[in-house]
Amino acid sequence: MPKGYPIAGMTAYGNLMSEYWYIVPQRELVRKFYFEDVERLPQYLTEKVLRNRMAELPSVTNYFGWTAETIAQDATGVRVTIKESDGTQREELEGDYIVGCDGANSFVRGQAGIERGGTDFEQVMVLAVFRSKELHEALKRFPERGTYNVLDPDAKGYWNFFGRVDVGESFFFHAPVPPNSTKDNYDFLALIQRVAGFPVKVEFDYVGFWDLRVAVAETYQVGRVLIAGDAAHSHPPYGGYGLNSGLEDAKNLGWKLAATLQGWGGPELIGSYSDERRPIFKETGEDFIAAGINESAEWLKLHNPARDKAEFEAAWAERKAKAGQNILSYEPNYEGSPVVAGPPGGKSGAHGTHTWSARAGHHLAPQPLSSGKNVFEELGAGFTLLAFDAPDADVRAFEQAAAAAKIPLKVIRDTFAGGREAYEQHLVLVRPDQFVAWTGAESPADVSALLAKMVGR
Repeated sequence: MPKGYPIAGMTAYGNLMSEYWYIVPQRELVRKFYFEDVERLPQYLTEKVLRNRMAELPSVTNYFGWTAETIAQDATGVRVTIKESDGTQREELEGDYIVGCDGANSFVRGQAGIERGGTDFEQVMVLAVFRSKELHEALKRFPERGTYNVLDPDAKGYWNFFGRVDVGESFFFHAPVPPNSTKDNYDFLALIQRVAGFPVKVEFDYVGFWDLRVAVAETYQVGRVLIAGDAAHSHPPYGGYGLNSGLEDAKNLGWKLAATLQGWGGPELIGSYSDERRPIFKETGEDFIAAGINESAEWLKLHNPARDKAEFEAAWAERKAKAGQNILSYEPNYEGSPVVAGPPGGKSGAHGTHTWSARAGHHLAPQPLSSGKNVFEELGAGFTLLAFDAPDADVRAFEQAAAAAKIPLKVIRDTFAGGREAYEQHLVLVRPDQFVAWTGAESPADVSALLAKMVGR
């Protein structure tokens, strides 16, 4: 996608040529609370970026074409038996921990005996990737968008969904299809033409299928075995939650594994990974995705222009006015985490509010520093203490306690002005994953005890 091209969406009723449609503002409603712009890449390009980066890391050895056969763990570590694709070679790998990032049908999850649960809609969906300059031209009737969703009365609330792969020709398409559909027994061109609203010409690059369900693992950890990404949670590719959730898993777990292996993370730190991440996805999957499907299905039952045009148009106008507002309440946070100094009775989950205020358990919002850089450009690789017009004695208390516990700590001193007063706290302790661990007007009476809590001691 060209840099700066809108990737948010629009929604139409019936088909893309309908007179009933509206723009869906989403990410732009909360953009200011995050340092970086949203990026969108197809999976194969995302993997290319990751593979290229991996090749630069001497600490990484890849076994592409190999398959895991068995996993065993004890009190001292884990062992994984792997075999080459042709079965001629086997090796045993040893480690302190294993992380299964191996998809919705995770072998690692199965070996660990971790169960999953959630909402199964028992609906097969098609994913088609195709090229059509004709569709690109037809979409010029709308403002520039990255995704186009069609509410179809016959689709039971499931999405008929076009998305741009590039601007000009390439698209992907999701839609419900009969349960026994194959590449050969179903007319996917006719389906696309029906949803598009005109006899568009397309050239298919790929046709595949997936099951519409929301599932989350009962835990993300059993001993030294952990799971992340789709292995821990899977759901329809609605709303961009999937890869975002997986990357947040990696960010959360990555620093905790590093802290543990480097010796400054305590025995409870890795366990906090499941405590923090699982409630977020459980609410994301059920309250935002599954609930959205059910709400659309119910709305389509109640309102139909063929049955009562005036009533439909009034309901459509109300729906349009509320479009995208759910993003305002989607603010994953760790208020209930055992390694965060959250509020009394705090609860980790996906529901929250976006604000400039620095709050324990919530993602830090960006603000400029006096140097002209953004605070996100200065955050350390370990913990960071933001000290805005804070007394030197308070800062020294943190520096000394962190040094004694061998916890990496960077201090950023600045004035409590220039936008930084919006944090509403003179001292803000930020974790390596850019979530706030603690805030205060002054240092606590026992800084060492506070830091011990933050690192799972």
